[in-house]
Amino acid sequence: MIEMFFVGGCAIVSVMAGLIFLSRATTQHQTATDGDAQGLHFLFSDFHLEHASPGAKSVMKTDASETDWHALRAGLSSRFPGLPQAEGLQDVNRLTLSATAHDDPGVLHLSRENDMTRIVIEQDALTDPGILHHLKSMEAELDTLRLAAFDAPYPIWLTDAQGKIVWRNTAHAALCSIAQIDADKQLFDIAPHDLQNKETLRVPVKIANTDATQWYNVTTTRADSAIVFHAVDIDAVIQAEVAQRNFVQTLAKTFAQLSIGLAIFDRNGQLALFNPALVDLTSLPADFLSARPDLLSFFDRLRDNRVMPEPKNYKSWRHEISQVIAAATHGSYQETWTLDTGHTFRVSGRPHPDGAVAFLIEDITAEISLTRNFRAELEMGQSLMDTFDDALVAFSSAGVLTFCNAAYRDMWKMDPDNSFADVTIVDAMKQWQSVSDPDPAWGDMRDYVMKLGERAAWDAQITHQTKGPLQVYLHPIASGATVIRFAVIAPQPVNPPLVSA
Repeated sequence: MIEMFFVGGCAIVSVMAGLIFLSRATTQHQTATDGDAQGLHFLFSDFHLEHASPGAKSVMKTDASETDWHALRAGLSSRFPGLPQAEGLQDVNRLTLSATAHDDPGVLHLSRENDMTRIVIEQDALTDPGILHHLKSMEAELDTLRLAAFDAPYPIWLTDAQGKIVWRNTAHAALCSIAQIDADKQLFDIAPHDLQNKETLRVPVKIANTDATQWYNVTTTRADSAIVFHAVDIDAVIQAEVAQRNFVQTLAKTFAQLSIGLAIFDRNGQLALFNPALVDLTSLPADFLSARPDLLSFFDRLRDNRVMPEPKNYKSWRHEISQVIAAATHGSYQETWTLDTGHTFRVSGRPHPDGAVAFLIEDITAEISLTRNFRAELEMGQSLMDTFDDALVAFSSAGVLTFCNAAYRDMWKMDPDNSFADVTIVDAMKQWQSVSDPDPAWGDMRDYVMKLGERAAWDAQITHQTKGPLQVYLHPIASGATVIRFAVIAPQPVNPPLVSA
């Protein structure tokens, strides 16, 4: 919509600047043919108009002029830019000026005698009927364009070669009113070198009696010696930029507290945002990151700093990085980097809107070390339990088998580690009963494992079909779990009969 306003405004005002002179010439010709076929005549005493031919006053712009001479200059300066200023009029005796427009044959003659100044504008060439018809058509078009420009919803104004405002529309006048600035003065603080042709400048306007400021984009277009100004309200754009800047600052403050390194690359592959943790984890210089490197340069620098695994084949390095970037773009990249320094990083890539991509680098060295130590302790505990001759098995409070030793696997021919599903106390009881003699203690053992609350240690005796009598010990342990120990009862030695001497 803003672009449409610019194009429409430029077209309207540029045509106005070109046609206004022809419009005046039409009026001048019509009045001249009615009164004086030789042209327009003016007679001044000092700066005051004493006499004028019929229709001559129509070219004078009297709405904001100090004297009649100023009004004449305001009306003719664009057509005859060489007319002298009031203060320099007494130094001119004779002057002849031709109209600047190539299709305007008008000629202005100035002569002075004492304090009297005579102006004669010859325009006999405009008596051609074809030219008159063309001028009338253009004048009708000019009226339409003038109405469109005058009621445009954004300020438009024209200045002459000296920078004085010679025309303005309703929106400009309204803005001058609320800013309490005289209409003849410049509403926007713009130096001549600030704006070149078609260049846009962002300029604020202070609203009187308030602390409010309205922002405008001002663009200029040259039309002969005049300059057309267009100002478009961009308050909504400014507010959006401020909101975006505040949001980014909030995100930056939040990211600064994270221990995970964050690097966000924009749609062009350049680093757009990073946090301090990234500097700490990767040892990349802050000035390098602030220079917004691209993705390949970023990963190259990581490799140089030994922050990522060294590639086996450097020739395929760039291809591998391209695959990493492509995977991150689709949100499927996640790897664990084990470095020569002993550190372990978890690196993941996530897509962001508008083609951006974010990489997260997390130091999981402590987590990996803890996992390894825990696994080592489990393996040591398992090895220790496997040295016992008694069969040991543990069940959770829900009755799920969580641990057993080698003696248990051998005694009951069960290997829970190879089972696809959890082994429960019910599953284990079926196996136990299948290789043992019937005994009412089996049901009591099942109830003991599934019982909640306080429990005391309990034992029972059963008979294994191969191992013989077994002593079963049930002990409650932490978190409501239960450990069961199966001990083979050794046969009692038979004492030999006593023989008398």
